[in-house]
Formats: sequence, structure tokens, C-alpha cells
Amino acid sequence: MQDTVAVALITSLSTLAAAALTGLVGALSTRRQLAHQLAVARQESVERRATRRDELRRDAYVGFLSACDQAYRQLDRRWLEAGGSEPVSGYDEAYAAMRAVDEAYNLVLLEGPAEVVSAARSVLTSIGAERADQRRLRDEPGGPTAPLRERHRERWLAAIELRTNHRLSFLDAVRPALNNA
Repeated sequence: MQDTVAVALITSLSTLAAAALTGLVGALSTRRQLAHQLAVARQESVERRATRRDELRRDAYVGFLSACDQAYRQLDRRWLEAGGSEPVSGYDEAYAAMRAVDEAYNLVLLEGPAEVVSAARSVLTSIGAERADQRRLRDEPGGPTAPLRERHRERWLAAIELRTNHRLSFLDAVRPALNNA
């Protein structure tokens, strides 16, 4: 009888050991699968955040360029306006366009990076300088009624060249920021 009990005990213990070993292997396999799924989920989350950041950056940069275009249109109108003592038409539109550039610049400040912010600051500064230059030229005492562009052709051409150079510098800073982000 003791042999039967010993065989039954060995059989029970081996069955329990096999069940425990199967459970341990299953737990380890499940743990490994869960760790892999968690890593994949984290990677997808990082990629979604990077994609969202890229979209926000692109929107900020496009908004800035659009606001600059509006400001350039207003500056172009000023170059074409005749001088004299009458009030300048479109003054409110020019100021609104400058404010829009400032607001768009604030978004560029938030989105960065530093190289893009620096280039945007140069564009913003050049727009403000061109507007101030136009006001100075327009307010010259005894100025003729001919458009500013005709009276100060060299300054007008220089302003156009500066616009182009600053805009290209901004785009040169933006492209790597969008491609590397």
C-alpha cells in the first residue's frame, strides 16, 4: 500500500509541478507580450505627438507667411499712393495687417525652433522698418503728389529686395525644422 501511496504522491506532485511550470511559462510569455504592446503603444503615442507638433508648426509658419503677404500688399499700396497732405487711405488696413504679422509671429515664437524664430523676427523687423520708411518719405515737407515708388525708386527696389531676402531666409530656416521634426 505504501507503494501505491508513493506512486500517487509522485504522480500528484509531478502533475502539480507540470501545471505550475505551464503557468509560469504562460505568465512569462504574457508578460513579454504585454511589455511589447506597451512599447508599441508608447512609440505610437510619441509619433502622434510629433505629427501633431509638426502640424502645429506648419500651421504657424504658413500663418506667418500669409500675414506677411497681407502686410506686403498694404505696403505695396503705400508705395503706389500719391503723396501730399490728404489722409492716407488704407491706414487702418495697414495697421491691421501689421498687427496680424505680430500675432502670427507670436505663434512662431511658441512653436520654434530658435533658428526659425530668429528668421521670423528679421522678417517682422523689416516689415516694420519699411512701413516706418514709407511714413517718413510720405511726410516729407513739401513732397510732391507723385507716388512714393516714383519719387524714391531706389528705396522701393531696395525694400522689395529686402522682403525677398528675409522671406527666403525664413523659408531656409523653416524647411529643416519641418523635415527634422
